[in-house]
Amino acid sequence: MTDIHVEAARMQRAIEDHLGIEGNLVFDYENFDNKVRLNLITINKRHNQSFLFRAEVGINKIDALQKMLTYVQTFREKESSYTLQWRPNGEKEINTSYFRAKNMYDVLDKFYYGRDMNTITVYSLVMNPVA
Repeated sequence: MTDIHVEAARMQRAIEDHLGIEGNLVFDYENFDNKVRLNLITINKRHNQSFLFRAEVGINKIDALQKMLTYVQTFREKESSYTLQWRPNGEKEINTSYFRAKNMYDVLDKFYYGRDMNTITVYSLVMNPVA
């Protein structure tokens, strides 16, 4: 019998390894309607901000993690690359962040996840050319 916590830790490590951002991911789990929503959040060390990387819903924690692992293994081929330039209100430096998403609305959802839209000014959002 597999220990659910050991299996969850193994899958979280596989996701971190595949993305190459060990220690800068937050696995945030929410329970609702007998399901589990996994919000995978990235933390940018340079400007100390967090962004939603992806949300997956599963019948349990392991199912949600399996869906997330499948996503991280294929998202570069399925989603477009975007560059977003922004600045927190009251600061002088403009920051640049990069996202993979289905469209620009998805980028903005990921960017504004967990924050007040009125505290940040977005200067540009551009789809990057395919190389």
